[in-house]
Amino acid sequence: MKMRTCLLAVLFAVSVAIAGEAPGEIMLWPDGAPGSEGKTAAEIVKTSASGERQVSSVHKPSITPYLPAKDKATGVAVLVIPGGGHRMLCVDHEGSFVAQWLADHGIAAFVLKHRLAREEGSTYTIETHALADTQRAMRLIRSRATEWNLDPTHLGAMGFSAGGELVALACMRPGDGKPDAPDAIERQNARPAFQAMIYPGRSGDIQPTKDAPPAFLACSAYDRQDISEGLAEAYLRFKRIGAQAELHIYSTGGHGFGLRPTSKGALAGWPDRFYEFLQSKAILISAK
Repeated sequence: MKMRTCLLAVLFAVSVAIAGEAPGEIMLWPDGAPGSEGKTAAEIVKTSASGERQVSSVHKPSITPYLPAKDKATGVAVLVIPGGGHRMLCVDHEGSFVAQWLADHGIAAFVLKHRLAREEGSTYTIETHALADTQRAMRLIRSRATEWNLDPTHLGAMGFSAGGELVALACMRPGDGKPDAPDAIERQNARPAFQAMIYPGRSGDIQPTKDAPPAFLACSAYDRQDISEGLAEAYLRFKRIGAQAELHIYSTGGHGFGLRPTSKGALAGWPDRFYEFLQSKAILISAK
């Protein structure tokens, strides 16, 4: 069974590599990220027993685009932020596999590699460095919207676990760009137009305002109590202030289910529910 799972993951990864028109990794700050000066250690990539990659030692934050075929493109885009407890990034089942699914359904996706605040010996913080990487990624994507055939007003963010925490922060913070910034990227807005938080960390800290971007929330009933019940309470906070939100709590699975080639049952259908959510909010009205 383990060999079959690994083989499927490898085949899926190969399809990701050859499908669509995705270019390679793009550095958020080609001349070096603020706060990472002097950090030259190489990234560390480990492979789990199932063949999935776990990345750490990130000092050059980046995005990797997954662009849909031109005849499928809807103009909608999503920044995908993997989880990993701010100690590592689970870049396959919470990154590339999700991004390829989105691209296959006409939605451009960009997988973020951000700096890690809880990695051993890290000098980074969540709200200073990881959030800055998230906001910079949003601005970078919007700055190249014409090149990638995107509608910059239909760019959202999706995060898993710790990545969901970053999505929440990006949506709760002002995102206005600086019109007179020498760097054209910094003139762009960093706030997502919609948000998807999949079993997000620190669910109790999600405090939406009435103008919060529409939110898609999902988790397993068998996740940690602070996430399963915390996300339900977060949904109620959206509802009580009149902000738009949709909640899915699945009766199977636990923390970190993400999306895998071997996913099955109702839990495997959460991307379809997300797609329907975008349609219900008239975000996918241009879908072919």
